[in-house]
Amino acid sequence: MGSVTQQAVLRLPPGFRFHPTDEELVVQYLRRKALSFPLPASIIPDIDISKFTPRDLPGGLSTERYFFSRMEAKYAGRTRTAESGYWKVTGKESVIVSKGNIVVGMKRTLVFHYRGKRTNWMMHEYRLVGAREREWVLCRIYCKNRGGKIETPEFSESSCVTEDGDGSTDGEEASSGGKTS
Repeated sequence: MGSVTQQAVLRLPPGFRFHPTDEELVVQYLRRKALSFPLPASIIPDIDISKFTPRDLPGGLSTERYFFSRMEAKYAGRTRTAESGYWKVTGKESVIVSKGNIVVGMKRTLVFHYRGKRTNWMMHEYRLVGAREREWVLCRIYCKNRGGKIETPEFSESSCVTEDGDGSTDGEEASSGGKTS
Protein backbone atom coordinates (compact mmCIF):
# COMPACT_ATOMS: atom_id res chain seq x y z
CA MET A 1 0.00 0.00 0.00
CA GLY A 2 1.40 3.41 -0.92
CA SER A 3 1.38 6.57 1.11
CA VAL A 4 -0.45 9.71 0.17
CA THR A 5 1.75 12.76 -0.35
CA GLN A 6 -1.08 15.14 0.48
CA GLN A 7 -2.98 13.55 3.39
CA ALA A 8 -6.11 15.67 3.56
CA VAL A 9 -8.63 15.69 0.76
CA LEU A 10 -10.92 18.69 1.07
CA ARG A 11 -14.47 17.58 1.66
CA LEU A 12 -17.03 19.69 -0.16
CA PRO A 13 -20.10 20.87 1.78
CA PRO A 14 -23.40 19.08 1.10
CA GLY A 15 -24.86 20.16 -2.22
CA PHE A 16 -21.51 21.08 -3.76
CA ARG A 17 -20.13 18.90 -6.54
CA PHE A 18 -16.73 18.76 -8.20
CA HIS A 19 -17.60 18.10 -11.83
CA PRO A 20 -15.02 19.87 -14.02
CA THR A 21 -14.82 19.64 -17.79
CA ASP A 22 -11.74 18.14 -19.43
CA GLU A 23 -10.56 21.65 -20.31
CA GLU A 24 -10.96 22.83 -16.70
CA LEU A 25 -9.01 19.84 -15.40
CA VAL A 26 -6.12 20.54 -17.76
CA VAL A 27 -6.04 24.36 -17.64
CA GLN A 28 -7.17 25.15 -14.10
CA TYR A 29 -5.61 22.20 -12.26
CA LEU A 30 -2.97 20.24 -14.20
CA ARG A 31 -1.26 23.20 -15.86
CA ARG A 32 -1.16 25.12 -12.58
CA LYS A 33 0.21 22.07 -10.76
CA ALA A 34 2.94 21.58 -13.38
CA LEU A 35 3.93 25.26 -13.12
CA SER A 36 3.77 25.24 -9.29
CA PHE A 37 1.03 27.89 -9.34
CA PRO A 38 -1.71 27.95 -6.68
CA LEU A 39 -4.69 25.72 -7.48
CA PRO A 40 -8.28 27.05 -7.44
CA ALA A 41 -9.01 24.57 -4.61
CA SER A 42 -6.85 21.99 -2.84
CA ILE A 43 -9.09 19.01 -3.46
CA ILE A 44 -6.90 16.82 -5.66
CA PRO A 45 -4.23 14.89 -3.70
CA ASP A 46 -0.79 13.85 -4.98
CA ILE A 47 -0.31 10.07 -5.00
CA ASP A 48 1.66 7.37 -6.75
CA ILE A 49 -1.11 5.56 -8.66
CA SER A 50 1.11 2.49 -9.09
CA LYS A 51 1.03 1.79 -5.34
CA PHE A 52 -2.74 1.18 -5.17
CA THR A 53 -5.57 -0.88 -6.58
CA PRO A 54 -8.47 1.43 -7.55
CA ARG A 55 -10.60 0.40 -4.56
CA ASP A 56 -7.73 1.18 -2.16
CA LEU A 57 -7.14 4.71 -3.40
CA PRO A 58 -7.69 7.52 -0.88
CA GLY A 59 -11.12 9.10 -0.74
CA GLY A 60 -13.26 6.03 -0.24
CA LEU A 61 -15.39 4.51 -2.93
CA SER A 62 -17.07 7.68 -4.12
CA THR A 63 -18.31 7.80 -7.68
CA GLU A 64 -15.27 9.66 -9.00
CA ARG A 65 -11.86 10.37 -7.55
CA TYR A 66 -9.19 12.71 -8.86
CA PHE A 67 -5.44 12.49 -8.25
CA PHE A 68 -2.20 14.07 -9.38
CA SER A 69 0.53 11.55 -10.14
CA ARG A 70 3.91 11.59 -11.84
CA MET A 71 4.16 10.09 -15.32
CA GLU A 72 6.85 7.42 -15.38
CA ALA A 73 8.75 6.80 -18.62
CA LYS A 74 8.39 3.04 -18.26
CA TYR A 75 4.61 3.44 -18.05
CA ALA A 76 4.17 5.89 -20.92
CA GLY A 77 3.12 3.13 -23.34
CA ARG A 78 0.06 0.85 -23.36
CA THR A 79 0.09 -0.32 -19.70
CA ARG A 80 0.87 1.03 -16.24
CA THR A 81 1.75 -1.40 -13.47
CA ALA A 82 -0.22 -1.06 -10.24
CA GLU A 83 -0.70 -2.95 -6.98
CA SER A 84 -2.13 -6.44 -7.79
CA GLY A 85 -2.72 -5.53 -11.42
CA TYR A 86 -2.19 -3.01 -14.19
CA TRP A 87 -3.93 -0.23 -16.08
CA LYS A 88 -4.27 -0.93 -19.82
CA VAL A 89 -4.78 1.82 -22.40
CA THR A 90 -7.94 1.42 -24.44
CA GLY A 91 -8.86 3.43 -27.50
CA LYS A 92 -6.93 6.36 -28.86
CA GLU A 93 -5.58 9.36 -27.03
CA SER A 94 -7.87 12.35 -27.57
CA VAL A 95 -7.08 16.03 -27.86
CA ILE A 96 -8.43 18.55 -25.34
CA VAL A 97 -8.97 22.01 -26.76
CA SER A 98 -9.68 25.32 -25.03
CA LYS A 99 -12.51 27.66 -25.90
CA GLY A 100 -10.12 29.44 -28.27
CA ASN A 101 -9.68 26.15 -30.17
CA ILE A 102 -6.11 25.79 -28.83
CA VAL A 103 -4.84 22.31 -27.96
CA VAL A 104 -4.18 22.39 -24.20
CA GLY A 105 -3.81 18.72 -23.32
CA MET A 106 -4.34 15.06 -24.08
CA LYS A 107 -6.60 12.43 -22.52
CA ARG A 108 -6.23 8.66 -22.42
CA THR A 109 -8.70 6.08 -21.17
CA LEU A 110 -7.35 3.08 -19.27
CA VAL A 111 -9.05 -0.01 -17.80
CA PHE A 112 -7.79 -1.71 -14.64
CA HIS A 113 -6.94 -5.42 -14.81
CA TYR A 114 -6.93 -7.10 -11.40
CA ARG A 115 -4.91 -10.32 -11.19
CA GLY A 116 -5.17 -10.67 -14.96
CA LYS A 117 -8.93 -10.02 -15.21
CA ARG A 118 -10.47 -6.95 -16.79
CA THR A 119 -12.55 -4.87 -14.35
CA ASN A 120 -15.01 -2.00 -14.65
CA TRP A 121 -12.53 0.41 -13.07
CA MET A 122 -11.73 3.18 -15.53
CA MET A 123 -9.14 5.94 -15.49
CA HIS A 124 -8.98 9.06 -17.61
CA GLU A 125 -5.37 10.21 -17.61
CA TYR A 126 -4.85 13.86 -18.54
CA ARG A 127 -1.48 15.25 -19.56
CA LEU A 128 -0.19 18.51 -20.91
CA VAL A 129 0.88 18.64 -24.55
CA GLY A 130 4.57 17.76 -24.76
CA ALA A 131 4.70 16.35 -21.20
CA ARG A 132 7.93 14.50 -20.45
CA GLU A 133 9.03 11.81 -18.03
CA ARG A 134 8.32 12.59 -14.36
CA GLU A 135 5.88 15.37 -15.22
CA TRP A 136 2.48 15.56 -13.59
CA VAL A 137 -0.62 13.86 -14.94
CA LEU A 138 -4.13 14.21 -13.55
CA CYS A 139 -6.14 11.00 -13.13
CA ARG A 140 -9.92 10.67 -12.89
CA ILE A 141 -10.82 7.19 -11.59
CA TYR A 142 -14.29 5.67 -11.41
CA CYS A 143 -16.14 2.37 -11.66
CA LYS A 144 -18.43 1.97 -14.67
CA ASN A 145 -21.35 -0.46 -14.61
CA ARG A 146 -22.39 -2.54 -17.60
CA GLY A 147 -24.86 0.12 -18.77
CA GLY A 148 -22.02 2.63 -19.10
CA LYS A 149 -23.05 4.67 -16.06
CA ILE A 150 -20.77 5.48 -13.17
CA GLU A 151 -21.58 3.52 -10.05
CA THR A 152 -20.49 3.48 -6.44
CA PRO A 153 -19.04 -0.03 -6.06
CA GLU A 154 -19.39 -2.23 -3.01
CA PHE A 155 -16.17 -2.71 -1.07
CA SER A 156 -14.98 -6.20 -1.91
CA GLU A 157 -12.00 -7.75 -3.60
CA SER A 158 -14.15 -8.65 -6.59
CA SER A 159 -15.85 -5.28 -6.92
CA CYS A 160 -15.96 -4.15 -10.52
CA VAL A 161 -14.47 -7.42 -11.85
CA THR A 162 -16.14 -8.47 -15.08
CA GLU A 163 -16.62 -11.99 -16.33
CA ASP A 164 -14.75 -11.01 -19.50
CA GLY A 165 -11.17 -11.90 -18.60
CA ASP A 166 -9.78 -11.87 -22.13
CA GLY A 167 -8.57 -8.27 -21.98
CA SER A 168 -10.93 -7.01 -24.67
CA THR A 169 -11.91 -3.36 -24.53
CA ASP A 170 -15.62 -3.82 -25.25
CA GLY A 171 -15.47 -0.86 -27.62
CA GLU A 172 -14.55 1.73 -25.01
CA GLU A 173 -12.80 4.69 -26.43
CA ALA A 174 -11.77 8.03 -25.05
CA SER A 175 -13.95 10.97 -25.92
CA SER A 176 -12.63 14.43 -26.47
CA GLY A 177 -13.45 17.45 -24.36
CA GLY A 178 -16.53 18.27 -22.40
CA LYS A 179 -17.99 16.67 -19.34
CA THR A 180 -17.30 12.99 -18.95
CA SER A 181 -20.10 11.44 -16.98
